[in-house]
Amino acid sequence: MTLIALLIGLFVERLATRLFHLRRLRWLDRAIDFGFSQRQKIAIWPAVIPLFVLAIALVLPVFLIWFGSADIWLGFPYLVLAVIVLFFSLGPKDLNEDVEEYCQAVEENNESRINETAKSLIEKDVPPDAEHCMRRVEESICVQANNRLFAVVFWFVLLGPVGAWAYRVTDLIRRRAVFNSMRAEESDDGKLVVAAEMLHGLVAWVPARLTAVGYAMAGSFDGALSAWKNPQDGERKALHEQSEQLLARVGIGALGLQTTDGEKLAERRIRGAKAANGIVVRQFILWMVFIGAMTLYGAAL
Repeated sequence: MTLIALLIGLFVERLATRLFHLRRLRWLDRAIDFGFSQRQKIAIWPAVIPLFVLAIALVLPVFLIWFGSADIWLGFPYLVLAVIVLFFSLGPKDLNEDVEEYCQAVEENNESRINETAKSLIEKDVPPDAEHCMRRVEESICVQANNRLFAVVFWFVLLGPVGAWAYRVTDLIRRRAVFNSMRAEESDDGKLVVAAEMLHGLVAWVPARLTAVGYAMAGSFDGALSAWKNPQDGERKALHEQSEQLLARVGIGALGLQTTDGEKLAERRIRGAKAANGIVVRQFILWMVFIGAMTLYGAAL
């Protein structure tokens, strides 16, 4: 049932591209902000505890629906729930669409559009240097693939709709905490941001490393292994930063791209972005084959 729900959910996602704006889940911002405000009442506790309680509260409705519908009507309600939860847990943006828009902007040499599409992938300020920006975009595609797709699939296979939604909830909490800390009218609550990033880093740690292994399998194994063994700096980073840096350097190592003689920068930028997206697609196929084989093996026992 898990494999069937996963395949249907991914198929529905491909058909419902016009509904992707609903996956931003802005209506949850008030609930998350309310949870943040309650932390002030228990300031003596570590910030991660109220955030953990907030995450449980947001996941609880999905758990209750799943628990009440798992064994009725031959599992059809569970299938419907799984498809709906998958749709809202994936993304929120479509990675392939973001890459295509970036490549089109580079091809048209539209600088403002390039910065806009690159920022959508990097989710931070775009480096002013074109070559540095190119590198960051390629790294970000490898990172975003885990955040938008592979981590959701991992937790869905492991814990069903509850797992997929729990992962997305921690990401929403992290994003909201960072957004609030950057607003001028908000007080700078660094502990809240650190706690939110730590909470999300915990649930992203395992799938990030499985995704990194997938890059090695889908691309240059030697390049990926060398990048894994040789981190760029020895500073101790937060969990989510460790995972993102690992995905970035292993993904780039697996690509093994080199600038060819006579290749223009624009051509190299497009080739790099498409190559990064290509390794994501190949890994996704590997994941589906593996999940399908494990499902068949489990059914045969």
